[in-house]
Amino acid sequence: MVRLGTAPDSWGIWFPNDVRQIGWERFLDEVKLAGYDAIELGPWGYLPTDAERLQNELGARGIRLSGGFVVARLEERGVWEQLESELPSLCALVEAVGGEYLAIIDEQYSDPKTGEIVAESELSPDAWDRFVDSAHRIADTARTFGLATYLHPHADTPVEYEEQIETFLERSDPAQIGIVLDVGHHAYRGGDPVRFLEKHRDRVGVIHLKSVDPEVARRVTENRVPWSEAVDQGVFVDPEHGAVDFAALLKVIDATRFDGWAIVEQDMYPAPAEKPLPIARATAVYLRSLGY
Repeated sequence: MVRLGTAPDSWGIWFPNDVRQIGWERFLDEVKLAGYDAIELGPWGYLPTDAERLQNELGARGIRLSGGFVVARLEERGVWEQLESELPSLCALVEAVGGEYLAIIDEQYSDPKTGEIVAESELSPDAWDRFVDSAHRIADTARTFGLATYLHPHADTPVEYEEQIETFLERSDPAQIGIVLDVGHHAYRGGDPVRFLEKHRDRVGVIHLKSVDPEVARRVTENRVPWSEAVDQGVFVDPEHGAVDFAALLKVIDATRFDGWAIVEQDMYPAPAEKPLPIARATAVYLRSLGY
């Protein structure tokens, strides 16, 4: 049975500080108004990083923490030296507030604010070795805090297409790391998330629930539009209007006895302050009507 939560992404929150984002107190208030009782942590520094304060703020609203995430260019030389000193603080906060996992997102090869291509989109054999080694090292650290670790394949990163995700699964140790299956990002890059979950249920530890407009996805792919611009063009849509078959996905979830977090997201940035709450509320109603 899935445990339903949501994430700051659904409120257009991508950065720790940005004038085009709502404040964290309003975000937490609206999470509860939308009908959710759990969240992912979001970008480090957006929510309070003091464990006691964060726990008090969540507890006052009846919200719990599912997990957190770290963003790093895993394939880059020397990345671990930077992460080694920063990662324990993040893991300690997630553990202290009751979170269960750490998701890893590789840094995008397109700048999320400008769309400018800033890195290679394909990994060389050596870069693959560094990528997997960095992921394993992060998982080793997270484990000392009692956290499971999952790679989040993400649009405009070197692990986004099904073939690339398969490569990561082949190269990585299943005892150390699994994946977050973001069904919207998977469909955005032409994959079938329902079939993929059925095939790789043993490696999927967290599911992110969102959907895409197939026509917009086709157009932006053909025109090589960066992910952030695709988001601005409305490629991610309400679940009942998108390409992902959430009823079929739930059948696989039930058939494979998936018992983990399903985090509702709808990527939007920038988002007018009044836009996210009605969408988040309607999405919760729709998914629960299906049995999530």
